[in-house]
Amino acid sequence: MAMGLEAIVDTAVADGTVPGAVLLAGVGTGPAPAVAHAAGLTGRPDGSAMTLDTVFDLASLTKVTATLPLVLHLVRSGELRLDDPVRRVLPQCSDDRVTMRQLLSHTSGLPATVPLHDIDTDPAGRAQAALRTELEAEPGTVMRYSDVGFILLGRVVETVTGAGLDRVATEVVFGPLGMTDTRYRPPERWVARCAATEKSADGVATLGVVHDENAAALGGVAGHAGLFGTAADLGRYLRAWLDPRAPLTGPQLRAQALRTQTPGARGQDGFAARRGLGWTLRGDRWDHMGTLWPASGAGHTGFTGTSVAIDPVGGAWVVLLTNAVHFGRDSGRIVGLRRRVHDAVAELVRQHGSPQWT
Repeated sequence: MAMGLEAIVDTAVADGTVPGAVLLAGVGTGPAPAVAHAAGLTGRPDGSAMTLDTVFDLASLTKVTATLPLVLHLVRSGELRLDDPVRRVLPQCSDDRVTMRQLLSHTSGLPATVPLHDIDTDPAGRAQAALRTELEAEPGTVMRYSDVGFILLGRVVETVTGAGLDRVATEVVFGPLGMTDTRYRPPERWVARCAATEKSADGVATLGVVHDENAAALGGVAGHAGLFGTAADLGRYLRAWLDPRAPLTGPQLRAQALRTQTPGARGQDGFAARRGLGWTLRGDRWDHMGTLWPASGAGHTGFTGTSVAIDPVGGAWVVLLTNAVHFGRDSGRIVGLRRRVHDAVAELVRQHGSPQWT
């Protein structure tokens, strides 16, 4: 039965949906996934094939893999409260009504993005400009997915801890969970393992350099994007979310993060808004988890072609990493692939009820 799941990925490579992909999926917190499959090409000039240890630009998976657990860690330690105004930590913030919870649930009223990369200054100056971003809506009234909000959350973490976001993420999240292949600003020795993202104007593949322009303008380390990592490390991270004993913020805060935080907020253009803390929940406009994934599920995507999903009730989890952006910025086809994969995993769990889908 697992071969059917692998065939979905192989077909997506064969029909040109993605250059390559790595899929990990399973049920529960055991150390081994039920399915681990790599297909297609990395996009590197050497024509190399995807492998299970290929390193990807994780793009917005940074939000739930680094920034979210760090904020929750500070809440658990008592250094922050979810309903604290952001100005308590960042007095330069443009509005005193915006809270940490609203930044995490994308209900702050901040715009989706601002072109920090067009500001002629250094990374510190661009970060200060992000803090001064004006609201586009009343806080708590609209769910607008906002990179700016998570840039601010990254600054919150750095201000409270007195250390860089990359260092704190390694010390608090990646190190304790054994995520040795996850970090910001990958070293040169990692380039030979990286999947290529978008080609530059001269046709050269981008390798080991963050794709997101604002993250690059902020020095490669930001709350919304910038993280690189492998499918295996993300599998470890998702299993930690399912394991009440895992050294990750504590089970009560994790459970709260997976509950709806947007009951009174409308989505843009009237779409459904169902967001947890950081996570996209089932029924949200940007829900990528297909029709069969359990209603209790949560997930997130990244612009480069990455995605993760978990079901905290049934214990299923999926990591699907692709370099779809290598073919250009039209993400329409990757949406269908994500939904087919999650539907197939949900059906396998329904049929077998076991992490071993054989």
